[in-house]
Amino acid sequence: MNDIIDLYRNVVIQIATPYSTGTGFYLQEPNLIVTNEHVVRDNAQVVVDGDAFQKQLVKVLYIDSKYDLAFLEAPVNAHIPSIKLGASKSLREGDQVLAIGHPLGLKYSATKGIVSSTRHQQGDILYIQHDAALSPGNSGGPLVDEAGDVVGVNTFIMKDGNSIGFSLPVKYLDTSIQEFREAGGKIGARCASCSNLVFEDTVDQGYCPHCGAKVQLPTQVETYEPIGIAKTLEEIIEKIGYNVALARVGPNKWEILKGSAKINISYYEKTGLITGDAYLCVLPKENIKPLYEYLLRQNYYTENLTFSIREQDIILSLLIFDRYLNVETGFRLFSHLFDKADFYDNILVEEYGALWKREEV
Repeated sequence: MNDIIDLYRNVVIQIATPYSTGTGFYLQEPNLIVTNEHVVRDNAQVVVDGDAFQKQLVKVLYIDSKYDLAFLEAPVNAHIPSIKLGASKSLREGDQVLAIGHPLGLKYSATKGIVSSTRHQQGDILYIQHDAALSPGNSGGPLVDEAGDVVGVNTFIMKDGNSIGFSLPVKYLDTSIQEFREAGGKIGARCASCSNLVFEDTVDQGYCPHCGAKVQLPTQVETYEPIGIAKTLEEIIEKIGYNVALARVGPNKWEILKGSAKINISYYEKTGLITGDAYLCVLPKENIKPLYEYLLRQNYYTENLTFSIREQDIILSLLIFDRYLNVETGFRLFSHLFDKADFYDNILVEEYGALWKREEV
């Protein structure tokens, strides 16, 4: 299955909102990103990132709370390979499958499992039950068979269920795509009451024209507005010169690229701690001692910053408690972190043999 895993590396997409992170996958024929509705809920646009394109904001085009499906517009300037939906296939108990996604905010994971049931019923929907490990963040990713075709959309796990996962069979996805395309691909939603699709030009003042139930289209959600420390941090990020909406990668988390360094900013409300971790490069395999000595010496000179090693990653970190944070102080401290991250990564690579993250194998 290695060829399948390599193929999907460019197909599977990481999705982030101010509320959550998840997975999606691109389908070439309808030119859409597929994911779960609960991944993008209450967002008119989301951040997508993938190996085949740069991180960008895309619109939510369609939401479906009944089947827990959502369609997003395709990323621009992307060259993503084609994959097939196995809509005509019949899975059987014992078949091998791969669950592919971005669990726990990590970059790309594929886990193998066995189908244990094809008829796990929730309401009037029959789900695929399998033991391919799923974690938070896998939601919306593809379940793939041994031929490399999508046979399901990974949707939920059983709490304390010892790797019991459930995926929506691809037949529901295939039908939803056909219905959406037949209506011209307009922004819409499935009415949870009568199951009809409702679009911007048919919705009746927020109600389904077929049954009168309340329907919320993706364009009708309230714009996200941060409060408290999150608002202060976003003001700081914006003042430094970055797109805040593009930087959001989940609740109280932001990710920014400064040169070749990736900087993760996190706020932990329970402790009041704010961290800025700049991932610079990775340790070389040889002549590590001079690099360690350099990092230890620099810890005496890097004002408010600290070097550390996490596994093989070389990280430059800033720590500050929320009670000391305001826009002026934060702008000074984070600007210092950003500048030093861009300064040190070149020295570590060019003078001490560290490796760029993209060179890691």
